[in-house]
Amino acid sequence: MTQRRLISSHSAFEKVAGYSRAVVDGDDIFVSGTTGYDYAVMALPEDLVEQTHSCFRNIASALAEADASLDDVVRVRYIITRAEYAETVFPIFGQYFITARPAATLIVAGLLQPEMKIEIEVTARRRR
Repeated sequence: MTQRRLISSHSAFEKVAGYSRAVVDGDDIFVSGTTGYDYAVMALPEDLVEQTHSCFRNIASALAEADASLDDVVRVRYIITRAEYAETVFPIFGQYFITARPAATLIVAGLLQPEMKIEIEVTARRRR
């Protein structure tokens, strides 16, 4: 039977909303939608570029706890709040996924708080 493990960012919101930063199920790792918050100080950078890099740092941290990395990502969903942000963030996505080249979807939609400009969700699979 596959062991299921929950990974937490230790945000109080996880308990309130009933979710985990990531779930490890066998070799599969599902990382929840991740915004650019710096969880150490619970601050969100104002700049889109910095929010994007912060999303990737948070995702990489969750994957590391699951003994994986961004190179193990097979699926990614990007949510941006304005279509014109795409031109700015596409090259950043390419920097982080130069090796993995995951299947990807970009969605333009509102996020929970107006200062949030991007959210990223990934699915990874550990290689054996």
